[in-house]
Amino acid sequence: MVRLGREMVWLIAQESGPDEFIRRISDPVWFQSLGTVLAFDWNASGLTTILTAALKEAIRGREKQLGIFICGGKGKTSRKTPEEIRDWGGILALPTPKVDNLVYNSKMAAKVDSSLVQDGFQIYHHSFFFSQNGAWAVVQQGMNAVNQTARRYHWHSEKITDLVCEPHSGIISQAKVPVLDLSAQKSCDTRKISTELVQGSYSGLIKDIEIIRKHSSPLSQMVSFKANNNQATLLNLAHTEFYRHPVLNEDFSKSKYLEKILAKACDIKPENYESLLAMEGVGPKTMRALSLVSEVIYGAKPSYEDPARYSFAHGGKDATPYPVDRKTYDNSIQFFSRLVAKTKLPFYEKRKILARLVG
Repeated sequence: MVRLGREMVWLIAQESGPDEFIRRISDPVWFQSLGTVLAFDWNASGLTTILTAALKEAIRGREKQLGIFICGGKGKTSRKTPEEIRDWGGILALPTPKVDNLVYNSKMAAKVDSSLVQDGFQIYHHSFFFSQNGAWAVVQQGMNAVNQTARRYHWHSEKITDLVCEPHSGIISQAKVPVLDLSAQKSCDTRKISTELVQGSYSGLIKDIEIIRKHSSPLSQMVSFKANNNQATLLNLAHTEFYRHPVLNEDFSKSKYLEKILAKACDIKPENYESLLAMEGVGPKTMRALSLVSEVIYGAKPSYEDPARYSFAHGGKDATPYPVDRKTYDNSIQFFSRLVAKTKLPFYEKRKILARLVG
């Protein structure tokens, strides 16, 4: 994997430039295909961690030549991502603001996929790819401990106009699941009201929280009040919306830490939702609590739709989850076949790789 990965990265960088490699890495289908070409089982969660590690090792010592840099990885290595980015910033003599921005984007990608996309997958792998020109991509993966399935999240700097609204270039998953997606366009009102809540007084926010606490068992049958011209308006929450929802298992009545974080947020008064999310200590529970208040008290319903855009790479021959997309499939084969032919690998190795591609 390291030898072939080195050849692949080198050829793409030479032919199309480092920014094109970054763009392709941000495509879940292409990333999955690359893992297959480099001899890994396409339907395994280990593809993400091992492929990323193989690519990182493949370009070691050649990063400056290629103009491509890979930081982070699995587990403890993922937490070293900011340090690795800063180390490269020093080696390349990049301006401090540029380095700080790369670090910030890496941290925010991790926060969004753990605190805004609440799908039951715990992030355990985070890799940050960037070029000397400033293009960057994030590839991170989460694991669902209950059903032992993985989900991979992709980001690309060129696509992003707002870090907290529809920022992904794609999400690949083995199955769709119940999700509270606060990053969706449909959650715009939720983000707006959540921000307004912490920009107001702490006492006012706690009063809203108390309504949630009073009616928090069971949440699926919750009825609360919405201020409307000084009249009380009942808001009924459909049982289906909260079926298997994470907040069902939470007790907001016994969370001193939540109150501490909310007090801190109200004191700082973040200028926008992104600034709120970026605050130290703000995590999934804080964002869930604000989302619930926004919906129940103020009627701003967030998105409960799974944002996963890809399920498997090219479809299945049994039409599950959808029929094979022959055009995409053929384009992937042609692209990698051309690259393999140009590598300096021995002929018998090329033949084995090409056999995997068309097999």
